[in-house]
Amino acid sequence: MTSAINPADAANSGAAVPIMLTELRLPTIKRLWADLAAQSNREGWPAERLLHTLLGFEVAERETRRLARARADSGLPPGKSLAEFDFAAVPAVSKAHVMALAEADSWISQGHNLLAFGPPGTGKTHLLAGIGHALIDRGLKVLFMRTSELVQRLQAARRDLRLPAELAKLDRFDLIVLDDFSYARRDQAENSVLFELIAERYERKSIAITA
Repeated sequence: MTSAINPADAANSGAAVPIMLTELRLPTIKRLWADLAAQSNREGWPAERLLHTLLGFEVAERETRRLARARADSGLPPGKSLAEFDFAAVPAVSKAHVMALAEADSWISQGHNLLAFGPPGTGKTHLLAGIGHALIDRGLKVLFMRTSELVQRLQAARRDLRLPAELAKLDRFDLIVLDDFSYARRDQAENSVLFELIAERYERKSIAITA
């Protein structure tokens, strides 16, 4: 036996939906559900279609937010994607090889490293930044820093007796890009913290260097 739905109960349910979506942390569905529910009612959608549509928007926007956070955390220079790199200007660089690195099928998982050497103005930073952006798109975590800045960060951590904790923070990144490696004027203490970083990641997590 089917019982009729009381209009007042339906109205109360509709009023409670935004509260429940807030509790469940589903902001996209909260923003869209009323319009999509109205469209569903007008067009006679099956319940599955409405649910699939709402969840699809939530998943897509959650991924967009995740990528935005990952890029912000990475420190990668904006506008330095591989699509914007002029491979024709640097014929010695194999586009096919670079695109394979951007796919990260094996070298990241095996903790291999990437070195980009050459004179100033040849696009080394852009190239590695572009690979970094591509890896973020694939769900990996990347950190981009000038070598001198990272050295200062590690030295400060050592002075504060928290170098192991700082290295543990850096370990969450699948790839660390050290830009302008050869420009950093390093004394023995600076070389020591860099060595500790490299030794900590050796054969486990990847480092990329421009010099």
